[in-house]
Amino acid sequence: MISVAEALAHLFALAKPLDTEVVPLKHAGGRVLAQDASARRDQPPFSASAMDGYAVRDKDVKPGAVLTMIGESAAGHRFDGKISAGECTRIFTGAPLPKGADRIVIQEDVIVNGNQITIGDNLDSNHYVRAKGFDFRDGQSIAAPKKLRPSDIALLAAMNVPEVSVTRKPKVAILSTGDELVMPGETPNDDQIIASNSFGLYAMLQDLGADRRLLPIARDSEESLRTAFELANDVDLLLTIGGASVGDHDLVGKVAADLGMARAFYKIAMRPGKPLMAGRLK
Repeated sequence: MISVAEALAHLFALAKPLDTEVVPLKHAGGRVLAQDASARRDQPPFSASAMDGYAVRDKDVKPGAVLTMIGESAAGHRFDGKISAGECTRIFTGAPLPKGADRIVIQEDVIVNGNQITIGDNLDSNHYVRAKGFDFRDGQSIAAPKKLRPSDIALLAAMNVPEVSVTRKPKVAILSTGDELVMPGETPNDDQIIASNSFGLYAMLQDLGADRRLLPIARDSEESLRTAFELANDVDLLLTIGGASVGDHDLVGKVAADLGMARAFYKIAMRPGKPLMAGRLK
């Protein structure tokens, strides 16, 4: 009998990293990034306005100053001219700053009269400019390994990364064993119960990012267990539930050994869960 810590060490010794694959970004959520992903542009790609207002030269901004509007800059439609002394442009959130401008005066701080604005007395001191590359710079990377969350996917999209290298999903099969088990929705006999642990594991494996397979319940016979093991012949991990103790009907260990499993350990110093085994098959 071994400790829980020893059992975990044996389990991790049985495991090895899986190979990788490249997937489109829209399918990368919940996957583990296997290779650093680098930005292909600055974000923002230009100095942009953080508010609706007027793009001006900071040196022209003082209470009572009158500036002449010479154009407009909107998101996706930049103003191509240059702001000179005494001039400004109407600008909207997300729009590029015109050349010569280095500040935004928000629209609440001005009085508009035709094509002129007058700077108000209660002037906000914030410049409201998002500098080019403020979020990230071209070439900056998200380091692997990393489980990709929705916010990571959005960031990668902003970085102009269309696909990423991720670790292949582990193929995991779940096998419940025992003559006493029936599936949810079936009518059990008086001496039977509903299989439930396998469904909990199935849901847990979804959260962990596995490619899951729920096998049919194996009965307490060597023939049924051998058939079930064959159904899991192509998986990375087979999780068995039941049949691991020392009773006459606990046949999982024997069948696994007959099929060539090299056992890493059997029985852990914990309750419940003492009769637990692990090993490598094929």
